[in-house]
Amino acid sequence: MAWDEWEQLKADVAARGSARMQLNHLPDTVSGGSSGVTSDKLKSDKKVWAKAGGDVKGLKDDVGKALGKLDDGQSGLGDGAGCESAAAQKELFDSWKQYVGDVGGRCGELGGLLERSGHDLAMSDADVKAELDKIKLKYQDTEAVGGQAKGR
Repeated sequence: MAWDEWEQLKADVAARGSARMQLNHLPDTVSGGSSGVTSDKLKSDKKVWAKAGGDVKGLKDDVGKALGKLDDGQSGLGDGAGCESAAAQKELFDSWKQYVGDVGGRCGELGGLLERSGHDLAMSDADVKAELDKIKLKYQDTEAVGGQAKGR
């Protein structure tokens, strides 16, 4: 392409006016303008958010039942004194009991956040992220115990 052609193309574009990009809204698909009116492409359904939150909170109940079964299965072991494998099994059980309990707690808090977010639809993305970060910090995974090679 010759330099003159390039200059002519740039001049033609400048004469038509530059296309402006605006990232903070969707075009109004109803009137064809860009009045900032919400289009039908972006939807949020409060019932769906509330149901998702309720379902996640329901996982807490299921985790609680599983934890009860785990506890029942552990009941006959005792404290494990005098038997290394029993002591190791109790250590593993205690670790999993805490971990599974934390999973249930995380489900409860996350489900509640989803329900509140859907019910109000008033929380900003930053507020929701801050709440998620609090949950993440509160329920950090437990350190691994047992079965780890030490110093190798």
